[in-house]
Amino acid sequence: MRPGDDPEFFRLPAPEGRSRESTLRLDGEGRFFHEGALIERPAMARAFASWIARHPDDGRYILTNGYDWTYLTVDDVPFFVERARADGGRLLLGLSDGTEEPLDPATLRVGRGEAVYCTVKRGAFEARFTRAAQASLAPVLAEAADGRPALALGGELWPIE
Repeated sequence: MRPGDDPEFFRLPAPEGRSRESTLRLDGEGRFFHEGALIERPAMARAFASWIARHPDDGRYILTNGYDWTYLTVDDVPFFVERARADGGRLLLGLSDGTEEPLDPATLRVGRGEAVYCTVKRGAFEARFTRAAQASLAPVLAEAADGRPALALGGELWPIE
């Protein structure tokens, strides 16, 4: 068991002389920055993406590896859909944290910059499709009766709100 598995862990004060606030920022394109500088090491960025959570008390975004945590600024969404692939009658999403999960097509919507968004992690977080992931939807794109774009999955049409 890691200390972070206990909710009380997130209520402990920061170590002596330190703060839980940070200059870490996740921008609207899925890039991490520290003190204004882009984090260029892919392994570090992937680790950060896998450590995203919400503080159990205030709901702010945090990075936690189970042994320590810090607040994180998120400009748009905490997760990004990097790829989407058809799997039978469903779509599997490859997320920025390295995980894969099925799309809940009822959560699709068009948002900022005409990007496609959905919820992930059992509805706990929002995710934005990258341009490449959005383009990979082409084989399952259709038009709803009212003219809106939709996804054709499992014999059903799912309008994109």
